[in-house]
Amino acid sequence: MRRASLVPYCFLIPALVLIGIFIVYPLVYTIYASLFYWKGRTMGDFIGLGNYLNVLGRRRILDLSRSLFEGPPLGALTHNALWVVIHVPLCTILGLLLALLLRDVKGASIIKTIIFLAMVIPLVVGGIILRFIYDVDAGVVNAILGATGLVKPKTWTVLPDTALFSLIFGSVWLWTGFSMTIYAAGLEAIPKELYEAAKIDGASGAKIFWHITIPLLKPATITVVVMSVLWVLKVFDIIYVVTMGGPGGASTVLALEMYIEAFYKIPPNYGAAAAIATFIGLLTVGFAICTSKFVVGERR
Repeated sequence: MRRASLVPYCFLIPALVLIGIFIVYPLVYTIYASLFYWKGRTMGDFIGLGNYLNVLGRRRILDLSRSLFEGPPLGALTHNALWVVIHVPLCTILGLLLALLLRDVKGASIIKTIIFLAMVIPLVVGGIILRFIYDVDAGVVNAILGATGLVKPKTWTVLPDTALFSLIFGSVWLWTGFSMTIYAAGLEAIPKELYEAAKIDGASGAKIFWHITIPLLKPATITVVVMSVLWVLKVFDIIYVVTMGGPGGASTVLALEMYIEAFYKIPPNYGAAAAIATFIGLLTVGFAICTSKFVVGERR
């Protein structure tokens, strides 16, 4: 009986070994490394939270000559916060609107597929496309704005005032297909009898939307918001391809700062990189825990 009860656990051993080697050990070692001062590739003295205070007290920025300088405090963290504040609401609202507009349209599946293609594109390729979209000569953004005559054409990703916002709005294009797909699935799960009963009772379209559609789409909304925030907290690809955090650190984020500290800076500062990686992990896990408690509370 004892041997039979232990057999199922034996099948877990290969998976647990792989998890330990590729997940648990790197995680523990990253936290451990963040507590030490590094001399190039050599671990130095224990400094506790010194690396965390250092990376949160200033930011490292990258200029066009590939030289590193110190900039305003909390720069990269502030940029991540701007991504959350702008990217998440826009993707959520646009995804819901597109799902509602295409709900009863003929050929909606084809249109949804075209919109979702941006989500399928690798982010590195999406970043290259964004460079062309915002280009002063070949960009579609300048073509549209130039036709209105309101804004002078320019390369939006090379200017400090517009680089970060250009990337954020570009990421909305890349991510909206995901939220639209989630909301479309949520709308399909709502019984049509509820809409028919509401119309018979004389409810207006606005009341049906606010009292039936929105409450029943809460699981879809939670999914979209959680996945969008988690993606934004670790966004790296398109920034690396389009601006490399420039100009002058105007578009840098936490994940890019981690890369610069570990792989771009000479000599590398693994302590600072590990501290940033741990900080990103804490933000991600903290948000996931808070969200899970909210979801459990809603179900109760």
